Amino acid sequence: MGSIDVTVRRVLPFPPERVAGYAMDWRHDAEWTQGIRTAELTRPADGGGFGVGAEVTRTAYFLGRRIDYVLKVTGYEPPRLLDMRSVAGPLPMHVTYAFEPHPRGTLAQLRVRGGEGGFYRLAAPLLSRRVRSSLGKDLRDLERRLTEGAPDG
Repeated sequence: MGSIDVTVRRVLPFPPERVAGYAMDWRHDAEWTQGIRTAELTRPADGGGFGVGAEVTRTAYFLGRRIDYVLKVTGYEPPRLLDMRSVAGPLPMHVTYAFEPHPRGTLAQLRVRGGEGGFYRLAAPLLSRRVRSSLGKDLRDLERRLTEGAPDG
């Protein structure tokens, strides 16, 4: 084992285009993602704007510590998929947002993988529980923001 691989799912009562339009927009990261205080597009996609090749720098707090990290977009297929890997930060991380049509709206799935080696290998069970809890709160907050009428991306 020795690493983190956590997936959470929730059905949200909105169409995938609405869910993805909000969740895939880095400008909303701090509004629904646990611990994130700021997010900034620090490198545009190869064709400009947001997409494959873009980099978003996030400042977060996890277990009481400030963490600055950069996620590079490696897959972008709205409204279905956003895939990002850390290219700078304290631990290797791979984050995937997936949105699929569902009879009651959208099946939203968040997956976080990473943390190989050293301390992270020893702490993987604890960190996995904390990450699972945070991701569950993220999906609840995402639904709440959309219910309150948050704008699409």
